[in-house]
Amino acid sequence: MPKVVSRSAVSSSTDAQPTASSEAALRVYYCMCGEFVLVIDKSLTSLPRRKTDNAIIVRAQDSNDGKARVFKLNAKPIEPILIEREGGHEHQYRFQCSRCSLTIGYQTSPPPVKSAPFLYILSGALSQVQGQVPQDAFDGENDV
Repeated sequence: MPKVVSRSAVSSSTDAQPTASSEAALRVYYCMCGEFVLVIDKSLTSLPRRKTDNAIIVRAQDSNDGKARVFKLNAKPIEPILIEREGGHEHQYRFQCSRCSLTIGYQTSPPPVKSAPFLYILSGALSQVQGQVPQDAFDGENDV
């Protein structure tokens, strides 16, 4: 069998200008248990929030209002729930962490992911640092 030898060199410069690919870098988010859950093309902190429950809004489908985000959700669907909202009811088709079963987010139409115009990530469900509790994980815990 022939011997395979590979060589590589890595070069970097502090003077280098950012490239288009570095600006479009993907961000990885983890569940509190450390499981990889989401990879997305933009920081979750820069995305808009839903007024009803402060969930992060991820555009899942193109529309006249904007282009869909590029993302991959690694979570399993669970039974939908019906939420009473002002002016009616809302079906939430929820997704949970495949390791610890923590509810991560939801959409308003049945799975698969991206079958609804938006995916909503629950506030405090994900962290950019593996094994670290998100800063907003317990926001509203003491609210009455």
